[in-house]
Amino acid sequence: MRQAQSLHFTTHDGVELHYRHWPATRNEYQPRRAVVMFHRGHEHGGRMAHLADELDMPGYDFFAWDARGYGKSPGARGDSPGFATSVRDVQTFIEHIQASHGVAEQDLVVLAQSVGAVLIATWAHDYAPRVRCLVLASPAFKVKLYVPFARPGLKLMKAVRGNFFVNSYVRPQLLTHDPERVMSYVADPLISRPISVTMLLGLYDAADRVVADAQAIQVPTQMLVSGADLVVERKPQERFFERLGSARKEMHILPGFFHDTLGERDRAHALRRIERFVEHCFASPAPVPSLLDTDKAGASCAEAESLAAPLPRNSPRDLYWRATRAGLRLGKGMAEGLKLGFDTGFDSGSTLDYVYRNQPTGKGKLGRMIDQNYLNAIGWRGIRQRKLHIEELLRQAIARLREQQRPVHIVDIAAGHGRYILEALQELEQLPDSILLRDYSELNVQQGSALIAEKGLADIARFVQGDAFDRASLAALDPRPTLAVVSGLYELFPSNLLVGNSLAGLADAVEAGGYLVYTGQPWHPQLEMIARALTSHRGGEAWVMRRRSQAEMDQLVEAAGFRKLAQRVDEWGIFTVSLAQRVRE
Repeated sequence: MRQAQSLHFTTHDGVELHYRHWPATRNEYQPRRAVVMFHRGHEHGGRMAHLADELDMPGYDFFAWDARGYGKSPGARGDSPGFATSVRDVQTFIEHIQASHGVAEQDLVVLAQSVGAVLIATWAHDYAPRVRCLVLASPAFKVKLYVPFARPGLKLMKAVRGNFFVNSYVRPQLLTHDPERVMSYVADPLISRPISVTMLLGLYDAADRVVADAQAIQVPTQMLVSGADLVVERKPQERFFERLGSARKEMHILPGFFHDTLGERDRAHALRRIERFVEHCFASPAPVPSLLDTDKAGASCAEAESLAAPLPRNSPRDLYWRATRAGLRLGKGMAEGLKLGFDTGFDSGSTLDYVYRNQPTGKGKLGRMIDQNYLNAIGWRGIRQRKLHIEELLRQAIARLREQQRPVHIVDIAAGHGRYILEALQELEQLPDSILLRDYSELNVQQGSALIAEKGLADIARFVQGDAFDRASLAALDPRPTLAVVSGLYELFPSNLLVGNSLAGLADAVEAGGYLVYTGQPWHPQLEMIARALTSHRGGEAWVMRRRSQAEMDQLVEAAGFRKLAQRVDEWGIFTVSLAQRVRE
């Protein structure tokens, strides 16, 4: 039997999480290969230790973490600051394995069960990793709560009480037919029955999003579904598989299996399927589908066209959205944010600057209340979180340039008013050597120039009018930037040709080894409301957005000559911010 090494890694917020490493027993693969395992809820990585021996994969290293709040990892039992925090922990763990154990991302197999499988599905959707394959066992996309209206009831109680904990109703006899597994579950002091409502509700929300948008996941995926599962429902698992965008995918229903799929009494034949699938993925890698033309065909293209199409006159939906638009227009007479949106476009630089400032303004108490509700919309909360992520990655890129003793010449090709970048840079101990802000709008240039003066940055910063999609003008930037920023621009334009031209211009301009900070919008829960009720800066027309999956956005950046290094995403999975480096030619 393999002997596990007990190790730790430091995750993104400084917390040390515990994991186990079972080294390969035969060094038969170069480069090295590894299986990374993620346990089900209430358990820990030690509960998956048997797989390191039972899976006939001696040439593979095995890793299994204890998620924060579980096993030997710190934190209140069953809790995390949020589901998105745990998803980011996954990304940090994968990066740690690559850096500390020398296993490349494309040589990793990710094996996850139950809640762990939802974490991995969310990670695959949000971060677009390039691991070899995923194996998802009985993903807990919808837990059987057996209590009517349990989910809205938990939301209401959390709003009143704050975070609290609920205990699992599941007895070990309902998890597996294997008596040894049942006994070990009962005797295991690291098993934790409580789970926080924060994590439980976050699990539900992430599962809904990932099942609805599974087409964005491109990683080869095998699903193992327990046929007699008393803990989670099968229909969401089937919907996820049907929508899954992977070119190579397979699902197996295992008759009679309880929820602990990988710990069931008759698990041997399920494990043989995992071995066969993994071997095939290495022996015959699935081609990575090109997503560069998905603006012309595919799910997001069809979605955007549907949102742009008029509704049947006087249909219930038409009446609903007409009433919504009328209500918003009524509100603009009282709330400053709504007025600004209708006057300049809800996607304009002026609107974004107002959202960043986040100071409700209106006529009287009612007007301020309406404006506060407007500014608290989930999309605007995501925008403000995006600003923080941009600032973080800007500082990271600048620190890298300073370490390399290179000048810091920054360009933002569609800066709006420039508030987010100027405020981020103003906090630095050492200011950049130069800052060039550009925008298509003369109004934004005027407002941004005034902000530069207000911040006392006129010695190093200037604001000029420019077209972010003009490759020639971008290629001619002077001085040549070592750090380029594109924030909130590409999301507004469905055409990949436009985006590709813009990125190519930046690749022409940015010095080899320089950096690019770029944003994406792989998901938005209010797309129809935006398309049916809000107006764009482009002549007051409807604001219809085509979502780009993270995989599509990353391919566009890579095609232009950049290599992605890091990524951030908000807790709702709406906006991403990534850092890439210009590849040396």
